[in-house]
Order: sequence, then structure tokens, then C-alpha cells
Amino acid sequence: MEFTREIYWNVGHGFTTLAPMYLLVLVAVAAFVVGFRKRIHFYRLGQPLDRTDQRGERVKDMLKNVLLQTQVSRVEGAGTAHALFFWSFLALFVGTLLIVLQADFSDLFFDIKFLKGNFYLLFSLVMDLAGLLAILMLGGLLIRRYLVRPEGLVTKRDDALMHGLLLAILITGFVIEGARMAATELGTPLAGWSPVGMAVATLLQDMGESGQRSLHVVLWWLHLLLALGFIAVIPYTKLRHIVTTSANAFLADRGPTGKLSTVNLEDESVEKFGANELGDLRWKDIFDADACTLCKRCQDRCPAYNTGKPLSPMQLVNQIGELAFTNPEANLIDTIGRDAIWACTTCRACQDICPANIEHLSKIIEMRRNLVLMEGEFPGEEVMTAMEQTEVNGNPLGMGYASRGEWAEELGIKPLSEDAEVDVLYFVGCYASFDKRNIAVARSFVQLCQKAGVKLGILGKEEKCCGEPMRKMGNEYLYQTLAMEMVEIIKGYGVKKIVTTCPHCFNTLTKDYRDFDFEIEVVPHVVFLDELVRSGRLRIKSDGFVCTYHDSCYLGRHNNIYDAPRNLIKAAGGRIKEMAKNRDQAFCCSAGGGRIMAEEKLGERMNIKRVQMALETGAGQLLSNCPFCLTMFEDGVKGADAEDRLRPKDIAEILVERTA
Repeated sequence: MEFTREIYWNVGHGFTTLAPMYLLVLVAVAAFVVGFRKRIHFYRLGQPLDRTDQRGERVKDMLKNVLLQTQVSRVEGAGTAHALFFWSFLALFVGTLLIVLQADFSDLFFDIKFLKGNFYLLFSLVMDLAGLLAILMLGGLLIRRYLVRPEGLVTKRDDALMHGLLLAILITGFVIEGARMAATELGTPLAGWSPVGMAVATLLQDMGESGQRSLHVVLWWLHLLLALGFIAVIPYTKLRHIVTTSANAFLADRGPTGKLSTVNLEDESVEKFGANELGDLRWKDIFDADACTLCKRCQDRCPAYNTGKPLSPMQLVNQIGELAFTNPEANLIDTIGRDAIWACTTCRACQDICPANIEHLSKIIEMRRNLVLMEGEFPGEEVMTAMEQTEVNGNPLGMGYASRGEWAEELGIKPLSEDAEVDVLYFVGCYASFDKRNIAVARSFVQLCQKAGVKLGILGKEEKCCGEPMRKMGNEYLYQTLAMEMVEIIKGYGVKKIVTTCPHCFNTLTKDYRDFDFEIEVVPHVVFLDELVRSGRLRIKSDGFVCTYHDSCYLGRHNNIYDAPRNLIKAAGGRIKEMAKNRDQAFCCSAGGGRIMAEEKLGERMNIKRVQMALETGAGQLLSNCPFCLTMFEDGVKGADAEDRLRPKDIAEILVERTA
């Protein structure tokens, strides 16, 4: 016998079947199209934004993200279950398309059947197992949502509809198969290739062929209605994420990672900066709300949310969506709340883990820009003071600019104004220039470079703050003033390479300064030192010690640099006891987003929470690579009353102790 089956068995393949079936298909597709056309109207409330460049790369990344479920499966448990459900449901969808292709096209018009023989046996087995896997994964996700109920997981009516509809489609599909098999295949070699269908057929075999046929035809039409209903309700329910989340993978920011848009402050036609109304945001900021699946991953990772601050990245995105679709005239900042807007450390944990490629940070920065540039608002008087001090002295610490390079004199390091013939410009940064604790880091780095025969130069009193904290706080005007001055000075010396000991300076110079025609190579000190060690120019003695290591947000998630600092620690003989939250999951120290200038008044202190994570490792030293982090950890160790148990250090300090 030839292995195959009659596709429209018991239903018929004539006009009375195909006409109503395809009429229902047209109705479902029409509902789908009309639903999304209405939503597109609301997306257009936002400002224009072109996300159609590099189309080939965008399509490739979209297919990779959607088909391989790369972002979704990063979180074990629910992420894995969702990925397995997607793959199984995709297999069922493709299988259905093959059935339609043969029955209503190739066989109908050309008498060509491809669902036969060994291919049909494999097809039957794959479809059966895919359906079973889909039910199991969907059941697991249902139990998680309604019985386990993880804290913070938002459950709405759409979730019940989605689970119920999908389960009904899957279960009716198996009962239809079982009824057909009970009447036609039980006891034949074909039955074993549909194990789940055979089990259902066994349960239905006592109904008799008449009952099996009646059950089959009723459920066949019900199954069709459920499947088409699924298509029709997609734009009107949470199921729309099937389209919008996939599209967002195409629309994702192509980088550089974390780079902010530069405002044209000289455009006299612009009457308002930043966003305090929905229409001030970009259309994609509204589209992001439709792409959000409320999976709460961003919320789970957010250090502000997890220390009792009134900021949930998930809620922020959905509040924007609610405004767009219900009350677009409402004040955006009042809706989100100022405390929530100021709480963000721009650590990028939310965007890094988001499976829907939602861009949280740009929304927050735009609202901050409006508060600062249009209203003159800051999160506290201390921030306003820091801004004023930067305007006067070029740094938020309020130190006299003329003393900026004094720390380097005893090391023989000259400013470029005295000697511009150097291998590398060391852009020191404000904290390493004026803060006693971080000056020790700068000295250690210089000594390491001198050991390796690298001639460094600094800008000295010509150096000013790179402007990063000001920009992240929303003061785009002060940032651009500082940035353009620094670009002009550095380019004037013909510098070829810059090294920083501050990831915030590194990120700003290597990304944001590009908008001011600044193309000079910039390297963070841990990468630079790792290269020196690997080349043999810098010799480090391996002297065993135990430590834990903190991945700073701006070196880690913003720039994907995780291995170089660990290489250096290992080269020095260090054994790293990793904190539970490390690498891309590292917990922020609290200083990013300009928060280094602000007092932390709400909830728990992030730096103490991070210090407690370090204490849990039992290591006596907490190593980092960022002056902001080091400052926060020095304060956090005191706040946790752990000065005798944990000592914060920069990696450069560990290395200089072990130079040959």
C-alpha cells in the first residue's frame, strides 16, 4: 500500500466545502489587515524615524532572532518553554501550508501529490510530536502564569484568551486526527507514525464509524473557525506581538550600542527640546509598546526597580502605549512620573535582555532633556550644583581646572601643550584627576604603561569633563559645549590613539563624539593593558589571590567587554569568585545615567546591594574597572559596615603590585 491519506476525508473537496472555507479565510485576513491599519494610525502620532537602512542585515538579524529565538531563549525556564512552543507551532503551521498546497493547488490543478510514501510517514510523525510538544509547553506556561504566578508578572484577559484559543486549536486538531484514524487507520502500519493520534483513536474506537464521522466533521469546522479566529484577533489582543515583536527585530537600532541621538541645538525653527507629549517621541517609541509581551524581563533586571525605586521599564513602555491608544493629549512626563524618570542609571540591563528589541533608554533621555532644557528641572539641588561647577571649572566636583594635571607631575607625565610627541593620549577623566581614591588608579595605570615602555601624554588643565553625566541627565546643551571643545583640542594635537580609565569617557569618546567628526581610536585601559601583557611588553608576576569582579555597565553591556579584565586578573594570579549577577547580568553600582551627581534618596541603595552580592562570594577584594563604580563601592562598603571584610580596587592597582 502507498503511505498517504485523503486530506479532505469525510468533509468533501467540492464547492460546498471550499467556498465557505475560503470565504472565512478572507474574513479573517480582512479583520487582520483592518486591525493593523488602525494601529498604524496611532504609531504615526510619533515623530519620523528611518529604520530601513542596511535592509539585508536587518532581514538577516530578524530571521535569526525570530526563527532561532535567540533573545527569547536567553532566560531559562519560561524562555526555553516559549522557544520550544514557537518551534513546534511553526512546524504545525508549515505542515498545514503543505496540506493546503497539495490539496488546493498541486493535486487539484496538476494531479501532483507529494505527501506520500516515506515523506508522508516522516511528515505524520513530525506533526504529531510537534503538536504534543506545543501542548506540553503551553501547559507549562499556563501553570507558571496562573498557579506559580511569578512576582511582577502582569496577567490580563488577553492571556486567558491566548492560552485558551491555542489549547483549543491544538486539542481539537488531535481529536480530529483521532476520529479519522479510528475510522480508517487503526490496525494499519500508518497508525504507528501518528502516536498521539493513535492514542486518541483508541479512545474513540468504540463510538463506531458513524459517531466518528459526525465528531470529525463537527470538530473539523470548529477547528477551522478557531484557527481563523486566531488570525483575526491578532491585531486586537496581546497576540499582536507575533507580528510586532518580529518586526521590531527588523527595526532594531543598528548601533553603536547605546549611542544617543544628537540634538541640533542651532536649528532656530525648533521650539521645544525633548519630550513631554506623546507626539514628541518617535513613532517607534509607540510601536515598542505593541511589541512588548509583558514578559517582565526588563523589570526583573532593572536595578532601580529591584531597589524600591518607582521605575519599571516594562510599565514605562506600556504607559506610553496606553497614552497613544487612549489619551494621546495627556502630559507624558506627568504620566510616567518624575521620580521614575530620574531613577534610571542607563545601565542598559532592560534593553540587553529584552526579547522584543524595545528601546527604553532613549525614551527616558528624551523626557529628561525636556525637564532640563525646557523646565530647568533636575532631580536635586546637588545635581544643579554639579552642572554649575562643570560650566565654571569643567568638572562636576567643583575643583579648580588649573590643578587638573598636578597628580601626574611626580610621574614625569607632561601635558600635550608641553610635549605632544607621545604614543598615547591618556584621557584621565574627572574622578581620576581630582578624587584622591581614583588618583591612585591613574598613577597605577601610568606606572604600568611606563613599565611597558609606552609614552603617555595628558591634556592637563586643557582637559574637561567629557560631558557624559550631563548628557545622560538630559543637559544636552552642556554636553555639546564640552564635547565640541574637547574634540577641537584633541584633534589639534594630532593624537592617533586615546586610552581611558573611565568606561563612561570611553563610551562617549568612541561613540557619541563621532557626531562631531571625531574618528580617533579610543581604548579602555583594561583592553590596552591586556594587549600589552599578551604582547610581552608588560610583564606581570602571578601572585595568587582571591577576588570577585564587577562588570561595569558601560564596559560590559554597553560595549560587550568581559574577557579582557578577567584575563588581566588571571595573569596576576587571581582566582575570581563570580557574583551571582555577572557579565551581561551584572547589577549596576548606581552611578550611571548621571546618577553619580545625585543623592540616592528612594528605596535601597544600589551600591550597598551590590556590595552585599560581593560579600556573599566570600572574596576579600572587589575588583572593578570604573572610577564611578570604585567610588560607589568605597561608599557601599562603609554603608554595609564591611570595611574589614571587603576592599574595593581597580584592576590597574592589582597589576602594578605585581609588575616584574
